[in-house]
Amino acid sequence: MTASIFTHPFLGPLFGDEEVASYFTAAADIEAMVAFETALAEAEAEFGLVESAELEAIRARMAEFAPDLGALAEGTARDGVVVPSLLKQLRTGLSETAAKALHKGATSQDVIDASLAMRMQGVSLVLDRRLAALTDALTRWSLEAGQRPVMAHTRMQAAKETRFSRKLAAWTDPLVRCRLKREAIAPQAFALRMGGAVGDRAGFGDRADRIAETVASRLGLYAAPSSLHSERDGLVELANWFSLVTGALGKLGQDAVLSLQNEVGELQLSGGGGSSAMPHKNNPVGAEILVTLARFNATLVSGMHQALVHENERSGAAWSLEWMILPQMAMAAAASTRTAADLLGNLSLADRQE
Repeated sequence: MTASIFTHPFLGPLFGDEEVASYFTAAADIEAMVAFETALAEAEAEFGLVESAELEAIRARMAEFAPDLGALAEGTARDGVVVPSLLKQLRTGLSETAAKALHKGATSQDVIDASLAMRMQGVSLVLDRRLAALTDALTRWSLEAGQRPVMAHTRMQAAKETRFSRKLAAWTDPLVRCRLKREAIAPQAFALRMGGAVGDRAGFGDRADRIAETVASRLGLYAAPSSLHSERDGLVELANWFSLVTGALGKLGQDAVLSLQNEVGELQLSGGGGSSAMPHKNNPVGAEILVTLARFNATLVSGMHQALVHENERSGAAWSLEWMILPQMAMAAAASTRTAADLLGNLSLADRQE
């Protein structure tokens, strides 16, 4: 087995997602951190904290920067965060005044949190696009076959006949609510958490809030009224959202598995998985994986609630816990939306036996 099923050579196609995995590469992280440093210098120049010549030198350096990943790894192992080592590399070749202007008033958490917010917002938009496609597919299925009678089951027992549209609504409506929920949590989940050394923005002078708002605008993030260095409820709401997405699709998967049982035969599946011992089988692999991913995120979401406990003004322990959990939850949600799309393309109502 492997430490990461999401990028494993042969487990990756089952559990992974190439599009969303691209948001969690070292290159994507560094690109976002460099974008933050550029936006900060531009905002500070706008409000007189950085000279125009210093800004131009910083812009030129950021544009041609090529990181030494080995040195970044060594520095991170020593410092616990990548930013001191990254700044050392970014300042190479800058004049003394430009080097001091770079990162002026900021702290490592500002940079790392900004990168996380930018990349997580991108992930959420990918998932939102996929949720829209899934709801469209389910709506089309309802228009085509929604009036067909099917057996409803309560407590795993046959109950009464209902229309197939009733089952489809139980799969579709939670996805619609997930899309609405993303919009509701966005200002907290994708906020610029910027506060400087101890979170009071003192290093940015008397126009600190205006500078923070300008940086947020340049990065496409929401402006927060304070640093949020130790107030992590917005990120927990994001984790909850990832779990809601996988949970909603897990419900679809669980219902599909039950309906595909030979003894039930309500649905039929094309292109299922094979067996090494029983060649006649057509296993509902995708539907099962949806259940697995839902249960996976349901376990991880409690870890993000542990990460709410940031002691004092900054926590190394709770903060780094987020780095371990949130990317996995995002990857699980991505795999779930991808798998659900494939599954729906291969499902159909079985012909009724009179």
